[in-house]
Amino acid sequence: MILQGQVALVTGASRGIGRAIALDLAKLGAHVVVNYATNAAAAQETVRAIVESGGSGELALFDVSDERQVDSGVKKVVDQHKKIDIVVNNAGVTSDNLLVRLKAEDWDRVLGINLKGTVHCTKAVCLGMLRERYGRIINITSVVGQTGNAGQSVYAASKAGIIGFTRAMARELGSRGITVNAVAPGYIETDMTDKLPEDLKQKFLRSIPLGRFGSGAEVAAVVSFLASPAAGYITGQVIGVNGGLLMA
Repeated sequence: MILQGQVALVTGASRGIGRAIALDLAKLGAHVVVNYATNAAAAQETVRAIVESGGSGELALFDVSDERQVDSGVKKVVDQHKKIDIVVNNAGVTSDNLLVRLKAEDWDRVLGINLKGTVHCTKAVCLGMLRERYGRIINITSVVGQTGNAGQSVYAASKAGIIGFTRAMARELGSRGITVNAVAPGYIETDMTDKLPEDLKQKFLRSIPLGRFGSGAEVAAVVSFLASPAAGYITGQVIGVNGGLLMA
């Protein structure tokens, strides 16, 4: 229970990688605030799973792309628990298409949630972390933000932006005992990958040295390590969880 007594906010934690992260942090003793924007039933299922596993959690409804909602949501958590020790900026969406077919609203939505959402949540929590002289900020980026991918220009741009933001904040906050790192998953078993055509799945698998997709639990394990006291001397890093798809 290495995170006992700590409060962790996980954005976009209603399903997929976000849910796996929330469950893992709770297993280590953190009280987990499960953020969601639309799918209340799925978010409630995450909290139920946390509680059934002996952990502690609660819901937090706000849209990370809306700074006012973020500020209000974070304030409610801090008013109740006095602090937020860990933030995992996981909320994300994609809008895949060739650039010539993308609309302005596609860019606004993806950048608003993926990149601006990460900025809003970090800004909302860092003042309290500065006062406490402690904090763990973990941003979920993607291997696509490192390599690029045809048909994913807006998603790649948002995830690459997260990497740059992570490194800037690591330099900005490090003197106060706050670490800022990014985790870059590759192809992970999620609802999204389940819907891929079989021939496309096989194409992806051939490009992965380990020969399989990863699991949400494997991403969560890295996030939990970065949130732990053992990772106190790691900051400004991008940790790949990609089966060898990218080696850098």
